[in-house]
Amino acid sequence: MTAAPPGRAVDDAEALRISNAIDEDLKREREVMRKRHPREVKVMLLGQAESGKSTLQKQFQLYYASQTLDKERPRWRPLVYFNILKAIRMVLSELDNDYFPAQDPASFPEPHSRSRSSTPPGTSSRTPSSDTRREPAWFPELPQLRSKLLPLVASEDALASDLNGGITVSGGRTGVFVRAGWQAFDAPARAWPLSDIRNVPARPSAMTDIVAKTLAASQDEIEELWLHPVVKELVAGNRLRLDECAAFFLDNIRRIAQADYLPTTDDILHVRLQTLGVIEHSFEISMAGVQYHWLLYDVGGARQAWVPYFEDATAIIFLAPISAFNQYLEEDPRTNRIDDSLQLFTTICSNKLLQKATLVLMLNKTDLLKKKIQAGVKVRKYISSFGDRPNTYEEVSEYFRAHFIQAHKRKDVSHRQLFLHFTSMIDVRTTQNIIVNVNEAILRKHMTTIGLA
Repeated sequence: MTAAPPGRAVDDAEALRISNAIDEDLKREREVMRKRHPREVKVMLLGQAESGKSTLQKQFQLYYASQTLDKERPRWRPLVYFNILKAIRMVLSELDNDYFPAQDPASFPEPHSRSRSSTPPGTSSRTPSSDTRREPAWFPELPQLRSKLLPLVASEDALASDLNGGITVSGGRTGVFVRAGWQAFDAPARAWPLSDIRNVPARPSAMTDIVAKTLAASQDEIEELWLHPVVKELVAGNRLRLDECAAFFLDNIRRIAQADYLPTTDDILHVRLQTLGVIEHSFEISMAGVQYHWLLYDVGGARQAWVPYFEDATAIIFLAPISAFNQYLEEDPRTNRIDDSLQLFTTICSNKLLQKATLVLMLNKTDLLKKKIQAGVKVRKYISSFGDRPNTYEEVSEYFRAHFIQAHKRKDVSHRQLFLHFTSMIDVRTTQNIIVNVNEAILRKHMTTIGLA
């Protein structure tokens, strides 16, 4: 190894000194800003896709700014419609693959004549199981329903484009992707703010009106399809993988198809949307007579996009959907979603940029976990380490809780306290009680940090 020229060594040392000085100046500047704005609280919502981050944001809005939610209800109507169209399309697509791939009723094979390929747990099979014994007499109404519903399903992409403002997403992804200010297309790009965007009058588009009329005309067929024994069998056999909101909306199709339909709070909480980038939501929260400006960041998209928001975060609320034990990542079908969530939580605990942030863990979607266990889904089939433990909600939830606590104890860089809650985001009363408790814990820690406690 040869030594660097003396002049070069001096230059490098000077550059390092300058860099360190700049870092110190920035650190001092951040401390000054923190003291100038002691009542500003920045909270990040983190977790994998479909963990419940956006639903938790809606719960914050419902509790602290309910009047804004009332004003924007009409804007949720096309989003409810989109969720229904997507669900119907997924049902028909599975029927196409499983029951009439040739799309010709005369060519329908009998279900028992088709073999089912072996698939690993959590992956979707495309052929009926060998124990499916449906009679051919069941089939005629299915293609008839399919042909009647195709015009409705055909409007899915057009409605998505309408809701996305004509913007497409790279990588061939389809669907409705939420950006900051989605509630009004002419909104500023940064965030809501609450008082501005929600004052924009609701303007149902022509596409929304077309879908609403087609939905109303097709409600009989939608209900018949959803209640059909073949579809119920596909759902029960875990071969039809619908979004978690699908059953709720299809069960309520009669109400939603009414001409005067206005989304309820339950409807809004159930809507499934995909977040692009970081969306900032603002709330004013009072504690002990003092108003705090609460900035809530709903972080979606690529995980590397989280990093710039880490350092000055007051708190992290991490959501882990423990109902996902029998699900796998869309981008990597070999990775169990529970494992991915645990690895992601471990990364958050060990990140030095976050060591000063209050850490809150919400083990979410307990309602769906209970339903799966009651339906007889065995955890050990998907998580071998669960072993021979009783397949009860109490045992399963405690098993997952212990694993997340262990990850925190082993990997947390600052050995901070972990605030842990079991949650179901669609349970309004319980979730809002938890929100109040979480907020109090975060604000007390914040006041202690800035020297106000």
